[in-house]
Amino acid sequence: MTTKKRICTVIIVLVIVCTVCVGGFFIWKKTGKGGSKSSQKVYVQKVSSLNTASDFKLSNRSFLGVVEAQESVDVKYDSSKTVAEILVKNGDSVKKGDKLLTYDVEAINLQLEQAKLEVERLQNEIASNKSQIAELEKEKKNADQDAAVSYTTQILSLQSDNAKNEYDIKAKNVEIKKLEASTKNAYVTASIDGTVKNVKTVDKLQQDGGDVIMQITEEGDYRIKGRFNEQNSKDIMQGASVIVKSRLDDSTWKGEITSVDTSPQKNSGDDIYSFGSSDEMSQSSNYAFYVKPESFDGLMLGQHVLIEIDNGQDTSINKTGIWLYSDFICKDGKKNYVWAKNEDGKIEKRYVEIGQKDEDNGDCEIKSGLEKGDYIAYPDKSIEEGMTATTNEADVSVPPNDLGTNDNGDADTEGGDEDIAFDGSDEDGMAIDEDMLASMTDEEIEEYFNKLYGEEENAENADGENADAADADAAFAE
Repeated sequence: MTTKKRICTVIIVLVIVCTVCVGGFFIWKKTGKGGSKSSQKVYVQKVSSLNTASDFKLSNRSFLGVVEAQESVDVKYDSSKTVAEILVKNGDSVKKGDKLLTYDVEAINLQLEQAKLEVERLQNEIASNKSQIAELEKEKKNADQDAAVSYTTQILSLQSDNAKNEYDIKAKNVEIKKLEASTKNAYVTASIDGTVKNVKTVDKLQQDGGDVIMQITEEGDYRIKGRFNEQNSKDIMQGASVIVKSRLDDSTWKGEITSVDTSPQKNSGDDIYSFGSSDEMSQSSNYAFYVKPESFDGLMLGQHVLIEIDNGQDTSINKTGIWLYSDFICKDGKKNYVWAKNEDGKIEKRYVEIGQKDEDNGDCEIKSGLEKGDYIAYPDKSIEEGMTATTNEADVSVPPNDLGTNDNGDADTEGGDEDIAFDGSDEDGMAIDEDMLASMTDEEIEEYFNKLYGEEENAENADGENADAADADAAFAE
């Protein structure tokens, strides 16, 4: 074989080898380890479950509450006394300590005088009995045995009467002290601030019986009862400011904790606050606190709400519609998009319009481009259009990224640094630098693989060319 023929043979062999290598690389790059792009599965979540406009998950500073009627206090009167005048009527507002009714002082004074006269009578009776006992004792000494027994019986009877009278005097003295106090405080006062309700007349009291003459309900139509347990009790204190959130819509109210009840509350199976455990030792004791909102507009009796400790968080943004954490939003030049599942179950780049932003909570309003029933994926640089969407995390070949950080621990609103899921080596076991690949352009990746595989293939080609040249020389020599 001539030198010219050997050169031609070498060139042909090199062309074939290069074609195989380049074609194989682009096939690998297109399909990824022999699979098609459509076979790669990406984890997606429903927009409604990610919507922060309706996020009512409890935090360690959030408490369940229910709107209930204000506290009512029964006002009782002393049925042993005569009510002279009722000083209030239904609907009157009263303050703690205000007079509600007065007793008949003249009747009290009459009872007092009668009690004092009774004490005086008993004392006189005791003195008379003592005198009789002394006379009987003298006569008993001069009497015979049969008469002495009779004297003894009379003496014991008088002594018993004196003991009873002394007891009655003590009881009457207690009654006298109460009557004297009643003359000084001949009225009943309110124990709380509130509104007077259900006032009964004296005649009505006599008809119905009982000793409740009226009720006082705290100011306001409603109050909010919240529950806390021993683990978060440090957050609850009287006078603390709170934010009340409706579970029906986006309404909020500001309020204040007016009282804290440290008596353990009972849990029942139907109680919304019950943890559902029957093991008494595994449960946490619950306690009640009460909130007075600045306004009751929009609240209903029995409505369930959320109560948050007011730490100055911004509640001025009225979040309606769809709000997503900014981590889900990617940039395409000046356009915003999310990775969404299309009608065919494939991943597509869905362009969205961004509205308001809540810098404190890290979320933003989606004005258009998404519906609550759509499914989206957390951004990742390995995601491409055409991949298959799945809601089963066990099926994903492109692993879902945790919210908030990428592989370097930094926030990244345009996707994480994860790459296509493979085991980190090529088919021959050679290590592949995934982090470096993720930062390369297509041209740089091609150059990288040319260097990785090219030297071995060139060496093999060179050995093959030498062998072919030797065979050609041997054949030419023959």
